[in-house]
Amino acid sequence: MKGHTIAPVLPFPRHSGVNKFDKFKMMFPPHKPAQRKLRLLPLIAATYFMVSGGPYGIEDILGGAGYGWAIAILLVLPFLWSLPTALMIGELASAIPAEGGFYIWVRRALGAFWGYQESWLSLSASIFDMALYPAIFVLYLGKFSPVLTDGWKAYAWSLAVVAVCSLWNLRGAPAVGEGSIWLFVLLLSPFAVFVVLGFWRGFMLHPAVQWGNATPLHATAFGAGSAFSTAVLVAMWNYMGWDNASTVAQEVEDPRRSYPRAMIAAAILTAITYILPLAAMALAGLSADSFSTGDWATAARTLGGPGIFGAGLGIAVVAGGCIMGVGMFNALVMSYTRLPMAMAEDGMLPRVLARRNRRGVPWVSVLFCGLAWALALKLPFERLISIDLILYGSSLLLEFVALAVLRIREPQLERPFKAGNLFFACLLGVGPAALIAYALYVSRAEKIIGSTSALIFATAIGLLGPALYCLTLIMGKLLKRGERHRPTASIAK
Repeated sequence: MKGHTIAPVLPFPRHSGVNKFDKFKMMFPPHKPAQRKLRLLPLIAATYFMVSGGPYGIEDILGGAGYGWAIAILLVLPFLWSLPTALMIGELASAIPAEGGFYIWVRRALGAFWGYQESWLSLSASIFDMALYPAIFVLYLGKFSPVLTDGWKAYAWSLAVVAVCSLWNLRGAPAVGEGSIWLFVLLLSPFAVFVVLGFWRGFMLHPAVQWGNATPLHATAFGAGSAFSTAVLVAMWNYMGWDNASTVAQEVEDPRRSYPRAMIAAAILTAITYILPLAAMALAGLSADSFSTGDWATAARTLGGPGIFGAGLGIAVVAGGCIMGVGMFNALVMSYTRLPMAMAEDGMLPRVLARRNRRGVPWVSVLFCGLAWALALKLPFERLISIDLILYGSSLLLEFVALAVLRIREPQLERPFKAGNLFFACLLGVGPAALIAYALYVSRAEKIIGSTSALIFATAIGLLGPALYCLTLIMGKLLKRGERHRPTASIAK
C-alpha cells in the first residue's frame, strides 16, 4: 500500500552473524550438476546380470542329472532359494536404501563387528566369483578360433575384460544399467530363436524325449560327488547374487519402490531363461548325455540344421557366451566396489577409498578392486563354485538374521514393502539355510589345494574376518593416539 514500507522477507535473521558473502552464497548456492539415477528397467537388467547372465553355466546341471531332474531342480530352487532372498532384499532395500546395501543392514541390526564380517565374506567371495567371468569370456572366444586364446592371449583377454568393465563403471551406475539392457537383448536373442526351433521340432516331428539320465539317480546318489549334488550346487550358484544390487541404492531412482519390483521381475526372468531352453532341447529330442559347459553352440547348430542358418545360430550363441562374461563382470563391478567405499566412510578402511568422481562413482575403489581381481585371475583354484557358495551363503544368512532382528528392534521403521508378518519373515531364511547346509555337507570331500577340502579352505578365509576386524580397531586407535600427540604448529598473526 502507498505510504507503507514493506519489509523484505529474508532467508535468515537480520542479526544472525552471517556476513555479506555468506548471504550471497545462501541465496545463490553454487550449481552442482544433477547426477542421473538408475531407473527401474536398467536396474532389472543389471540385477539379471548380477544373478544369471542367461542359460550359460547351467549345462553341467543337465549333463549330470538329465532333463527331468534338471528342470525339476530349476523349478523348485527359485521357491526355496531365490524367492525368499528376493523378498528379504525387497523389504530391507526399501526400508534402508543406503549406499553399501547389505553391509549397512547387517551393521545396523547386529553391530559393527557383524557388519564388517558381512562385507569381508562378500568381498572375499568376489575374488573367486569374479575370476570366473573373464574365464567364461575366454572359453567362448576360443570357440571362434583357438588361435585367439592360445597361450598368453587367454590371460591378456581376461585382463582386457577387467580393464574395460572398470572403465565402463567409471561412467556411473546409469551407464552400467543402460548397457545391461542392450547386452540382455543381444545375449538372449539367439536363445529366443533356439527355443522356437526346439518347440517347433518337438511338436512337428515328435521325437523320442529322454527325460531321465542315462545313469539313473538312486536314493544313494545324493551325497558328495554325486550327479545330483553337482546339479544342485551349480543351480544354487546360478540362482545366487540377488543382494548385490542393493549396494547402489543411493544411485537408484525411487529405490523404495524400485527394488521390490526389480527383485521379483529379475527372479521371474532368470527362471524363464533357464527352463525354456532346456525344455526346448528336451522336446526336440536332443541327448543330454555329456552335455557340459560350452555345449550350447553345438545344440544350436543341431537345431538350426546343417546349412548356413544352423552355423549362424551357433556363432550367435558363442557370441552370447562372450557377452555373458562381460555383462556379469560389469554389473558385479558396480555392486562390489560400493562395499569398500561404505566401509571407508565408516572408518573401517582408508578414507581414500571413499573418493568419488563427478558422476558419483567411487573411482579409487573401482581401480583398487579391479587390480585385486586382475591379480586373482591366474590363481589355481579348481573348485571356485563351492568356495563361492560357502562364503556367499554365510553372508546371506547374516542378512536373513538382520531382517528378523530389525523387525523386532525397529518395528516402527517405515517399510514400503513388507515380506509378510514377523513369523513369516523369520521363516524366510529356513529354505536358504537348509540349502547352504547341504552345500556345506557335499563340499566337505572336494579338494582344493592338495588334501585341503573346499569346506576347510572357505572356513579359514571366513575366520580371517574377525582377525582383520581386531587389527582394524587396533590400527584406528594407534592413528588416533598419534594424532593426539602430534605437536600443533603455531600460526603467526
